Parts: sequence; C-alpha cells; structure tokens
Amino acid sequence: MEFFVAKDSVVRTIWGKPDTVLFIFAGAAAEFALNKSVDWLYFTGKLPADPIGRLFTTVSYAKQIVFSGTPEAVGAIDRINQIHAAVESKRGQLIPQDAYRDVLFMLVHYSISAFELLERKLTDIEKEEVVNVFTRVGRRMGITLLPIGYNAWKQMRGAQLENSLVASGYTADLYAQYRKHLGFLRYYVLIHVQYLVTPPRVKHLLNLEPSLILNALLQCYKWSRKIKMDEMIRSLLLPVKYRQQARLLDQQLYC
Repeated sequence: MEFFVAKDSVVRTIWGKPDTVLFIFAGAAAEFALNKSVDWLYFTGKLPADPIGRLFTTVSYAKQIVFSGTPEAVGAIDRINQIHAAVESKRGQLIPQDAYRDVLFMLVHYSISAFELLERKLTDIEKEEVVNVFTRVGRRMGITLLPIGYNAWKQMRGAQLENSLVASGYTADLYAQYRKHLGFLRYYVLIHVQYLVTPPRVKHLLNLEPSLILNALLQCYKWSRKIKMDEMIRSLLLPVKYRQQARLLDQQLYC
C-alpha cells in the first residue's frame, strides 16, 4: 500500500506520540485565538461552544492524513475542503487563502516545537520533511503561495506572524471559553504549556509568562513516561468527558 506519509517519516514519529499531539494543539489554541480570520471559526459556533471537542475532531483528521494510505488521506483532505465549502456557502464569502496558509504554518511550527520540547532537537532534514508533508496537504487543498522547503517556510512564517495576528475581542472570548471548559488548574497548565511552545510574538500578544513550577512539572512528566504513568497524568489534565477520547487517541495514533 502507498502511504500519504512514508512509514519512516519523522512526521509519523511526531504525530505518533499522543502527548506531543496535545502540545501541538495547546500551541495552536493560542495562535488560533489571535488569528485575524478567527471569525470564521466562530461562524458556526462550534469552536467557542466546545473548544476541546474541536481539538479531538481535528486530531482525527490529522490521524487519517498522517497514518492512512494515500487514497484515504486524500479523501480526508477532500472532506475538509467540502466542510469549508459548506461554511463558505452559508456565509456567502470565501475563506481567505491567508487563513488556510496560517493553519498549515501553525501545524509545521507546533509539530517541530512540541516534539523538540518533549523529545529532542530535529535535524534540518527532518524539519524539511515536516514542511514538505504539510505543503503536500496544502496543495491538495488548493492553497496557493506555499513555501518550497524549510528555509522558505521560515521566511514566510516570520511575515505571517507579523501580519496575521492581533489580540481582539475574539481572543478574550476564546480564552474565557478555554477556562470555562478546562477549569482553573487545567487552564493554568494550558497557558504555561503555550508559553513553552509558542513563538515570541504570540507570547507578547497574549502576555504569556514563564512558570518555574511548570518547568519542574514538565521534567516530572518526561520522567513519568519512563515508568508508564504518562497516560494517567494526561487523563488527570483533561476533563472527565474527554478522557475516553484521549485513550482512543493513543490507539488511533499508533495504528
């Protein structure tokens, strides 16, 4: 069988670790809240109504793309396009191309930063592979002006961070929803994980601050994986209604 992402690709290694995936979406949750096109995520009302549930939905699509054969992966990408087309039809507008690129750039950035935080530094060749995989996803989605290689992505990423992000009323509302759905302790963990994986401009716009306590807890978490306690800790950090989905994530990402 031909796979959309090669079995020996570092992208499979990154997305095959459930804790890394959760850190990816912690970072993306920060940047989504600042994106100038976040109003599109509010149009259907699904994101503010259930931001954690939306995370697991997105993970499901990512799993299909990264771990499936090429026909299944292409089908998943096409379903994403169909969902977007339906939203565009209801709103009577087209989602900006910049918004699509922004999401792909987030996936590249947080795939790299989350893995490097929890595991090890990636080589330049591995970073190139991350960019190439998500660029292929973008091409299938019909996204224009995509980078060719990691160096081009870095240049475009710098411009995108300056031009596409702003703290707005949507930002404040989305963070209120995060806190409502997570509770104080889990919300505290979220914002400090975000500090660890986000670029400086995101930290600045969200006023994210470092936490010595969380840095110590991160080291404890890394140690917990060696004695197979990481699943238990992940479960404690998620609201009860999402713990079963987290366990399924373990199974899905290793298929």
